[in-house]
Amino acid sequence: MSAPEYVIAEEDSGLRLDSFLALQDDLGLSRSYISTLIRNGHVRVDGEAPVKPSTHLHSRQIVVVNVPDPEPIDLTAEDIPIDIVYEDAHLIVVDKHAGLVVHPTPSTRRGTLVNALLFHCRDTLSGISGDLRPGIVHRLDKDTTGLIMVAKDDETHRHLSAQLAARTVKRRYVALCWGAPEPPHGRIDGPIGRDPNNRQKMTVIESGRRAATNYKVLKRYTIASLIECKLETGRTHQIRVHMSVMKNCPIISDTKYGGMSPTGVPSTRENRELVADAIRLAGHHMLHAETLGFVHPVTSEELEFHSAPPIEFRLVQKKLDSVLTGK
Repeated sequence: MSAPEYVIAEEDSGLRLDSFLALQDDLGLSRSYISTLIRNGHVRVDGEAPVKPSTHLHSRQIVVVNVPDPEPIDLTAEDIPIDIVYEDAHLIVVDKHAGLVVHPTPSTRRGTLVNALLFHCRDTLSGISGDLRPGIVHRLDKDTTGLIMVAKDDETHRHLSAQLAARTVKRRYVALCWGAPEPPHGRIDGPIGRDPNNRQKMTVIESGRRAATNYKVLKRYTIASLIECKLETGRTHQIRVHMSVMKNCPIISDTKYGGMSPTGVPSTRENRELVADAIRLAGHHMLHAETLGFVHPVTSEELEFHSAPPIEFRLVQKKLDSVLTGK
């Protein structure tokens, strides 16, 4: 069991306990997991175990974090086909297909990427993200396709998490959205949190966590556009929420954030037919993690991977192109 120790500096006085620990690159833990550690008594401040992640710190206090050894994973290894684009003794990069949930939940323990990885890797997956997320450093939504990195050991996991926290991981997405954001390139900065009116959705809300997305229009169609998004942060549903809520340009075929009946598209017969055809061809929201780049935690090699969008993404593009060109 490791036990990193921190002395609170004057400039960190007043920070929440969970926020302070999330900023520690050497710790490399997600804020949600840090909150779990605090609530379970694994974090001590001046020898005491606060029960709230929101505890405010003061200068010269000593914070000790006891990261428990991974617990045995009560999950089933399943022979689920996955597309591995890179693998070595320390990590894996997977090109995830649509419909594949990344990790189990208490109510869904089968058919996920983690179940597939348990079969492929046997006992070599990191455990510091908890017993339902072995190896998972970051996530993609169920129907988002593209590249995701997985750690095989805890040290690799911490290094990759630290790179994410330092915003040095290159994550480039492409998306097809209804309408075209204005201006055609820019930065969306809007905090994201749970929607108080629908707990199944996220929204831009003042009480949310800071979220920033850099975007650029790559191509305009008649009632849609191909955009590039680069993440500064990695909030749940971030691109989908930012494009829908902040730009009124929902991702095509996004059932949760307005992509099935776009409000910004003029309601002509031709447009209604085009929307229906694009949604039929898509089958899921048109968001793809195309580029992933990071520094290898062990070799220090700069790695960068690219993934072409899936066939359904390209079919929607072809349909939009046919209307644009009149063919």
